[in-house]
Amino acid sequence: MSIKKVSKPSLSNSQVTEITARLFGLTVSSIHPLPSYDDQNFHVVCVDAGDFVLKVMNATDSENMKLMEMQTHSMNFLHQNGLPAQTALRTVTGEMMSLEEIECGYGLQKYLVRLLTYLPGTPMAKITCTPQLLYETGKTAAMLDKILLRMEHESLSALQRENFIWSLSCVPLIDDYLSVMDGDPMQLIIREVIDQYRNQVVPKLPSFHKCINHGDLNDHNILVERKGSSAYKISGILDFGDMSSGYFIFELAIVIMYMMIESRNPLEVGGPVIAGFESVFPLNSDERDALYTLVLSRFSQSLVYARSAVLQQPENEEYLMITAKNGLRHLQLLWEKGKKEVEKVWFEGAANISKLNANSNSLP
Repeated sequence: MSIKKVSKPSLSNSQVTEITARLFGLTVSSIHPLPSYDDQNFHVVCVDAGDFVLKVMNATDSENMKLMEMQTHSMNFLHQNGLPAQTALRTVTGEMMSLEEIECGYGLQKYLVRLLTYLPGTPMAKITCTPQLLYETGKTAAMLDKILLRMEHESLSALQRENFIWSLSCVPLIDDYLSVMDGDPMQLIIREVIDQYRNQVVPKLPSFHKCINHGDLNDHNILVERKGSSAYKISGILDFGDMSSGYFIFELAIVIMYMMIESRNPLEVGGPVIAGFESVFPLNSDERDALYTLVLSRFSQSLVYARSAVLQQPENEEYLMITAKNGLRHLQLLWEKGKKEVEKVWFEGAANISKLNANSNSLP
């Protein structure tokens, strides 16, 4: 995701039908638009071939072919290693993607087009998450980062995204956009979060464990399916557009933040997510100490950048502000509770859940 002004594609159904036929040799029988931040996604059903997602990247990101190659390769690599990620279908000429010159109302521009497998399931945002599912989400996030550590590719350096606003390495960049919060009392809290990040997180970065982050494991990018009468299992991991080089602790902070959004007991989310994450990748003391500030930082990024994006895409306000609706309230809750009290809830909860899981191999 990016909040700078980009040319978001706006293909018509007839353009989608033509591109799918020409690039992939498939005949479209139905088309359903899917929500997106600054790209354009379509659920396409093809005659005798089934369901796919046609993903059309925005014009700015389409210029970075190496980054798009890495995202596509990462999805395939995760799928090969047992995680439910989408995979890209090759074009009729054997390519994983195609750079197409398309008229979308801005004059002819170039957009990268991919056809991805369609994963079954319901977004986590639409169900009530149990501690067990939160545990599995933390576990899956750590497994994803661990698997990507083994990945090799000639364009791996493309993931070192300098000044990428959605990376938790770049929290101070929020300053450049903070004027969108003028008049909002939360602006003062966000300023203090940025200072806390500079003073308490930056000095610890050398002791964090490096990895490649998915970077956007929110409750709309994780799909679930029923497992039995009441339980759910993770059936899909979507949207690798925010991938970047980072640290394991960044992924955990991002997951906790997003799992809080729709929760009726947001403070209680951290325990099971941490327990699941640490069942795969235990944290060191500096990583644990930075977690609270990193979660606050992700809330701050999301709130400020969403507010800025709405100024550029007012027609997309409902989707852009999905996180912000509850985000302001949750950021204020964490800030008012304070680091000591929040950490107590999170880490004691994680210890209790890990003990319960070890004894009974199941959580409620």
